[in-house]
Amino acid sequence: MEIERKFLIRSLPENLSEYQTLKIEQAYLCTDPVVRVRRQNNEYILTYKSKGFLSREEYNLPLTEDAYLHLRKKADGIILSKTRYLIPLADGLKIELDFFDFPYETLQLAEVEFPTEEAAAAFTPPDWFGEDVTHSSRYQNSTLSLFDAT
Repeated sequence: MEIERKFLIRSLPENLSEYQTLKIEQAYLCTDPVVRVRRQNNEYILTYKSKGFLSREEYNLPLTEDAYLHLRKKADGIILSKTRYLIPLADGLKIELDFFDFPYETLQLAEVEFPTEEAAAAFTPPDWFGEDVTHSSRYQNSTLSLFDAT
């Protein structure tokens, strides 16, 4: 079960360059239910996610690079690319701060995963977080992949 809250960013945290980064590319084979393939640095993953916002089922399976490249060609919509900063928090939590590439280069989102819904509800976001968009489908990556430039 994935339990996470998602936020827009008001301002950037200090010392951002000190945190670990991941280069992520993800392609959606289906958006209802969500089935995606992801390259995260040199790791390849197939993911299924059920419907939902704060809590939803999530299954991850490893892929080979060849399988990833084969499935990537079958993407519905655009392939998303982003840089993710991993920022540790107290209690073993971490912020995943995403900076998207074209066509969402102005979009910055932070996600925090929690062990329980109670922990998610009790979370006080840092001052640099903006609006809580957890319950907005507009900011789900599967929705972003449906970008239409026309």
